[in-house]
Amino acid sequence: MTFSIAGVGFLMFCVLAITAVGYALGRITIKGVNLGTAGVFLIALVFGCVFYNDLAKEFMVGETSYLTNALKIVENLGLILFVSAVGFIAGPNFIANFKKNFKSYVLLGAVIILLGGAACMGCLVLHSTLKGADTSEFSAIFSGLLAGALTSTPAFSAAKAAAGAELESLVAVGYGIAYIFGVIGVVLFVQLMPKFLKADMEKERALVSATAGTAKKLPEGLMEMDDFNFMPFALASLLGIALGSIKIGTFSLTTTGGCLIVALAFGHFGHVGKISIVPSTKTLKVLRELGLMLFLIGAGIAGGQKFIAVFDWVYLLYGAVITLLPMIVGFFFAKYVLKINLLNTLGSITGGMTSTPALGTLVHVAGTDDVAAAYASTYPVALIMVVLVSQWVILWF
Repeated sequence: MTFSIAGVGFLMFCVLAITAVGYALGRITIKGVNLGTAGVFLIALVFGCVFYNDLAKEFMVGETSYLTNALKIVENLGLILFVSAVGFIAGPNFIANFKKNFKSYVLLGAVIILLGGAACMGCLVLHSTLKGADTSEFSAIFSGLLAGALTSTPAFSAAKAAAGAELESLVAVGYGIAYIFGVIGVVLFVQLMPKFLKADMEKERALVSATAGTAKKLPEGLMEMDDFNFMPFALASLLGIALGSIKIGTFSLTTTGGCLIVALAFGHFGHVGKISIVPSTKTLKVLRELGLMLFLIGAGIAGGQKFIAVFDWVYLLYGAVITLLPMIVGFFFAKYVLKINLLNTLGSITGGMTSTPALGTLVHVAGTDDVAAAYASTYPVALIMVVLVSQWVILWF
């Protein structure tokens, strides 16, 4: 048995090294556009491509490496921290914002996912026609492409379950190929659109602030459980994990959906009696960035493992189409048909595309946390629909 504390220490060293290099890459700005935190994902992916096997040897127990399990812990911890922080931040304005824009958010979330599903099916039919091969195998790959293009882990899990043991590896191949452009494409989109439209960001911030409504004011003199009020954050995350684990058939909210909903509730109510159940905004911003960083590192290293072996340019092209079509059409639909202001439109797009990294980038671009409310309003609709559509792609043939 060679798996030891040294292996865990080496993984932590790698995580910190990726963090340092990734953030440095993310700061490189070309004509006002940069990768931001997605730079961490890119470096993690390259690291996984080159060093995954060496790192895996540090986690060997007999003939089995437990590196995948370790990376999943890093990824899930990051996801919990990020999504819970987003829920807490969006919570005070969520109800008011959702009431004002309920129909728009539901409709936009549905349009984005249905367009993504239609694009996926169109590419699948085209590819099957050109290759003339077993469409059951192609449907497994393309369901993975859909989940990766929309960066949806729940859809990925649902598609693997629908595909069965024989085809689930092909779902993973499609997911891995499309995920990279799915992350970077949406991150760049939320930065580029304001520049293309020459938006007045001060005006746009005022508009999104006005539509967010007035945050509920908390009573003075509330008792906090600790210096940073970590206790209610941990409690909300714990309850969110429990909620996300509840399954109805094959569907569940997953950890992401569960933590988001519970954190929104905590953020909305703000206190129980004389006890505050909301950490400070500064603390939440730190947890949000830390969570996003860990999530991208865990996903990036794992994704790099088989990326070179399974990479095919045609699948990358299909994945790009599945990412770009719903995002671009959804943006113009929201802006010109639903008449949603620019920053709420971009927030809704990140929610509709279920893109965690893009929300982190948008908050920095927008210069306001109010965009998180639009993400939180659209995300649940998109989450449910993308899980259903990814399984529909599998079962179509």
